[in-house]
Amino acid sequence: MTKPYLVIEAGKTEQRYWQDIWNYRELLYFLAWRDILVRYKQTVIGIAWAVIRPVLTMIVFSIIFGKIANLPSGEAPYPIMVFAALLPWTFFATALNDAGNSLITNSNLISKVYFPRLLIPVSAIGVCLVDLLLSLIILCLLMFAYQHSPPWQVIFLPFFIFLAISVSLGLSIFLAALNVTYRDFRHIIPFIIQLGLFLSPVGFTSSIIPEQWKYLYALNPMVGVIDGFRWAILGGDHKIDPINISISIGITAILLIFGIKYFRMTEKKFADVI
Repeated sequence: MTKPYLVIEAGKTEQRYWQDIWNYRELLYFLAWRDILVRYKQTVIGIAWAVIRPVLTMIVFSIIFGKIANLPSGEAPYPIMVFAALLPWTFFATALNDAGNSLITNSNLISKVYFPRLLIPVSAIGVCLVDLLLSLIILCLLMFAYQHSPPWQVIFLPFFIFLAISVSLGLSIFLAALNVTYRDFRHIIPFIIQLGLFLSPVGFTSSIIPEQWKYLYALNPMVGVIDGFRWAILGGDHKIDPINISISIGITAILLIFGIKYFRMTEKKFADVI
């Protein structure tokens, strides 16, 4: 009588691979929880680090762009206008840095056991969602202090959060895969973040962009995300351009599809080259 046996192997087809993603869903939770514990372990003020960076950036931007440059902020107070933009931008910057380097950080795990490698950058982005939630609480306190109530369109905020997650995921998994083969890409990620900060409407509104450049400017997918956050949180004269949002959604879809395809194409070699 032949004894039953169990064979464990990597998903060879796309359908099998996504089934593995679902089967390993608990691993996603444990990876994210581990990263949360590691991030705030032995820190002086603990989880407050998640809000100190956007708050300090808001203060600096408010002084430089609001007081010195005297850029318009619409009907909303300038600190709230900046902080509403810093929510998605800080999430994107942190996710891009953490997820983009996540495969290298977890090289020992990758080389020892099989699991869908896509879980690693996804778990890193999940940790950044915790920081985003904390920043949303700070924004609520700021709006209460300035007596600025959110408009009715705040119900659309989850959509723009999802759009920010999609942008971050698409670009992060592409850079994470590149980082495994070409280690110098870890130096390019901070440069992308630094350059993107000035190419995105964080310290200013998209209304100051000349008409002939606004659709070219919208090729930066974070433009639509940030404008959407401001529209959903502040309302008033912070309006969104449907064409800009459509461009952002289109670029995000391209990044996500291309990122996943490139990741899947190179994933089989990760254990050998990492």
